Amino acid sequence: MLRIGVAGALGRMGSLVCETVRSQPDLKLVEVIDPAIEQVKELPTYFSELKAYKRIEDIENPIMEILVDFTRAQAAYENIMWAVKRDIHCVVGTTGLTEENMRSIEGAVNQEKANVIIAANFAIGAVLMMKFSEIAARFYDRCEIVELHHAKKIDAPSGTALATARRVDSKIKARGGDSVLEKDDAPSRGVKHGNVFIHSVRLDGLVAHQEVIFGSKGETLKIRHDTTDRSCFMPGVIMAVRAVSNMRGLTIGMESILGI
Repeated sequence: MLRIGVAGALGRMGSLVCETVRSQPDLKLVEVIDPAIEQVKELPTYFSELKAYKRIEDIENPIMEILVDFTRAQAAYENIMWAVKRDIHCVVGTTGLTEENMRSIEGAVNQEKANVIIAANFAIGAVLMMKFSEIAARFYDRCEIVELHHAKKIDAPSGTALATARRVDSKIKARGGDSVLEKDDAPSRGVKHGNVFIHSVRLDGLVAHQEVIFGSKGETLKIRHDTTDRSCFMPGVIMAVRAVSNMRGLTIGMESILGI
């Protein structure tokens, strides 16, 4: 049985991860971390069965084998570095990590025995959306992304949108394409990532949605994924938790786990 710790255990995603882990016969939730633990009046009843901490550095003798992190970028980076130094594998859904963060994590992983999986999105449909977009980019020079999330999402563009844009842009550039027009520098054109523009929407009533739009003379192709409930992320998270000990080093995204 794998022993699991969850950072961000009181957040929207973290609390769902805790409940899902507890429902799996081969997983055991043993430690939870959240800065709000001392502020919340009524904690989940099962917290009494666990070791609960405000900060990960408060854990002197960790018993977790795998840390699942859904926090904020800086906290996630610190949590990963802490865990890797203690040979604890990590599954990370937190977005916003910088390129410098990623280089540091990769360097730390290469020196230690722990493995790390970092995915912008654990929904199977979202992973397929990114893969399909990467394929489509081989045939189109123009692409734009519209991503829509709930009003409390901190980062914009989303990690999924950025990951998609990187893949699409690399395919466009690989065949010598250049999809940026001279007039594309207008303020309303969104954020440009390479040759791909990303438009972010933040509104109450949304969960997580993304549409990748390709265009060429006489046609458009739209690839869209809609998340209507956060439960859709859980199968991917559990797959990553079960796979991480057999991965080697730093793994970005869920593609290798899904075999695509």
